[in-house]
Amino acid sequence: MEDDNARFLRRVFGAAIAAADPALCVPPSLPRPGAGRNIVIGAGKAAAAMAAAVETAWAGQDFEGVVVTRYGHAVPTQKIRVLEAAHPVPDAASEAAAREISAAVLGLRQEDQVVALISGGASALLALPASGLTLEDKVFINKALLASGAPISTMNRIRKALSGIKGGKLAAACAPARLVTLAISDVPGDDPAVIGSGPTWAEGADYRLIATPRMALDAAAREAGMAVEILGDALEGEAAALGRDQAALALLTKEPKLLLSGGETTVTIGGQKPGRGGRNTEFLLSLALALNGAPNIWALAGDSDGIDGTEDAAGAVITPDTLARAQALGLDAAAYLAAHDSYSFFSALGDLVITGPTLTNVNDIRAILVT
Repeated sequence: MEDDNARFLRRVFGAAIAAADPALCVPPSLPRPGAGRNIVIGAGKAAAAMAAAVETAWAGQDFEGVVVTRYGHAVPTQKIRVLEAAHPVPDAASEAAAREISAAVLGLRQEDQVVALISGGASALLALPASGLTLEDKVFINKALLASGAPISTMNRIRKALSGIKGGKLAAACAPARLVTLAISDVPGDDPAVIGSGPTWAEGADYRLIATPRMALDAAAREAGMAVEILGDALEGEAAALGRDQAALALLTKEPKLLLSGGETTVTIGGQKPGRGGRNTEFLLSLALALNGAPNIWALAGDSDGIDGTEDAAGAVITPDTLARAQALGLDAAAYLAAHDSYSFFSALGDLVITGPTLTNVNDIRAILVT
């Protein structure tokens, strides 16, 4: 049974996610329908929920559209067609969706308007190979990038070079219609050219950031109602190394405080076949080992989209007795970390955080409570 501190961390995590709910974030930034045709396009883990928010805000208006989201992230819509495809590795449905979305904006006129809904995950979900490449080429490169430990900015630069739709190419296809992009950022620094590999980003574009990692962390801080230190919303690097670094900070913290951070770490897979895990559970397992049972520190880390890597958990929770409980079950925490098998470790302890798809994505939320 979880204690009050673990439940507190779950509540703080929930507040961070709620702050990026498309139902709240989309309407204030949504333009009015234009005089001509109004086309809604989009891609990402939040795309379907964003589309539903557009339909609510534009009730009674004349518009049409198509968006693509990850399998299992669709929601009911009336006018905007919702497609599903694979993430983080694209599949044939990803290519088909990219072609359908591209076709939806062909032949538009100056009086027409396109609203693009972009969120994290769009890179894999819009997989249109550049000339001379095949989908199989993109799948091979995508898998290699995911295992490389490269930061998301580097991966997306490569993805854009291999794509017929990313890097502003979809924006060009919308011309001469007016294009307005509403984006939920899941990337360190909130660079529009990096979010989803920037399919609708171009210099001078009407590009509106409607939710960001910092906004989510600020909401978490308000929910906490105690002393908070935000360590940054764009932290990168190896998940295990960040776990050790933040353990050192927590151990130096003498008064009750909540340490919050966001960003996107990486996990570099060597030659061995990895176990089950994601960057958040890897961060936590490293953190727990470095804390070594410190009696006054709890932590939660999770991906705001509800999926840590490719698993069904958003992340996990650690408590002062995490290592002791693991030892009682015969679990070698260090061995699980070395095998990149952190999901299995926390699953055995019953400490996974499982939210299901949250239908938004502002990257990872990490919270360390020092009492």
